[in-house]
Amino acid sequence: MTVMIPAWVNGTLQPVEKLEAHQKGLKHKAVSVFVMNKGRVLIQQRAMHKYHTPGLWANTCCTHPDWDEDPADCAVRRLDEELGITGLYPCHRDQIEYRADVGGGLTEHEVVEIYVADAPGTLKITPDPDEVIATRWVDFYELCADVARHPMQYTPWLRIYLQDHTATIFGHLMRAG
Repeated sequence: MTVMIPAWVNGTLQPVEKLEAHQKGLKHKAVSVFVMNKGRVLIQQRAMHKYHTPGLWANTCCTHPDWDEDPADCAVRRLDEELGITGLYPCHRDQIEYRADVGGGLTEHEVVEIYVADAPGTLKITPDPDEVIATRWVDFYELCADVARHPMQYTPWLRIYLQDHTATIFGHLMRAG
């Protein structure tokens, strides 16, 4: 199945096949979601058949919006599709642009809308095995320490978010703690 994502080609936003965008390193739209519960972050381990970064741990959910899809709607849709999470409506936190080598000659150059959602401790999670191998809740500060100790177990974008955008994404934890 060909997946078309919004990417900039010669300065114009156009639908581009997802793999082509990554092969050419084209700047494209993306959405990342962090589901939180009392200082813990829900992270996911990517399925082994993913064409880049298989088996690595990432934030709760990350994806590309469909052409003309509202990023907030995309965040809600992908929480359901990837993790079976319904009834959460993440709040927009910021827009971040990054560029990262994701291996195999592929590059993520994303303009990412970042969303954060507070979840109850009883949150039902039903991962789609085509998307996710495993999930786990991890204390935010323990996650930062583990990423520093074992960076290659985590996706490049999660490492970038924690290294360069912690205050923007997780500032609410720092103010509370």
